[in-house]
Amino acid sequence: MLEHKQIGFIGGGAMAEALIKGMLKAGLVQPNQITVSDVVADRLSYLTNTYDISPCADAQQTAGKVDILFLTVKPQVINNVLDTIAPAVSKSTIVISIAAGVTIATLQNKLPAGIAIVRVMPNTPVAVGAGMSAISLGKYANPQTGELAAAIFASVGRVVTVEESVMDAVTGLSGSGPAYAFVLIDALTDAGVRVGFSRQNALLLAAQTLYGAAKMVLDTGEHPAKLRDMVTSPGGTAIAGVHMLEQKGVRAALIDAVVAATNRSREMGKRQHE
Repeated sequence: MLEHKQIGFIGGGAMAEALIKGMLKAGLVQPNQITVSDVVADRLSYLTNTYDISPCADAQQTAGKVDILFLTVKPQVINNVLDTIAPAVSKSTIVISIAAGVTIATLQNKLPAGIAIVRVMPNTPVAVGAGMSAISLGKYANPQTGELAAAIFASVGRVVTVEESVMDAVTGLSGSGPAYAFVLIDALTDAGVRVGFSRQNALLLAAQTLYGAAKMVLDTGEHPAKLRDMVTSPGGTAIAGVHMLEQKGVRAALIDAVVAATNRSREMGKRQHE
């Protein structure tokens, strides 16, 4: 699918590195197909030495010679980047943006008319190949473009295609979700210490338990409530713990957290376009 395609990254940060690593590991591309542009020379040297890819200090030059262009920069600088690269981007180039809060319309207004644009919201576990990415297609992106983008992000986790209108909700759930999970792991670790474990063992027990529970949901396809019922035997320990979670409002707190993060994402997006 990506054979003979030249791929460029504007921005060589952690997300770009995760995608480069994932694509290479999955055999989707070879190092000589990838060019990265970044303003930090040391970062370019690191990526070049680590992955044997091609560095390029000139973003416009990178944009002008690739078939697939990733915009892996912070949203605060995206407008300047678009102004810089727009004259060089070919109409046949596929542009994939992970800049949070930057709409497809914003990208289309800055880039050549008719260009295929894909907006993606990945989360930080892409760094360990276990990310969750949501993809939205611009009006000039065809189904084949979507399949190509999905294949790339599947190399670093799982992928779902959504309407752009729910991207703020994606940010609130999966984009911010790792933070909620880290809070839960940290709290369970403290609980483990409280009942007598060393912190090292408590952390391992907590993290592996959440990892295993998530894997059961994904691998079996069963509803979480059904899997919970398999653990909670009558009058047992698990149901006593679940009862306490419900009593303390943990479920409602998590729902409220996702709603709050979604609303915050909407607010930030509005400010960006003012």
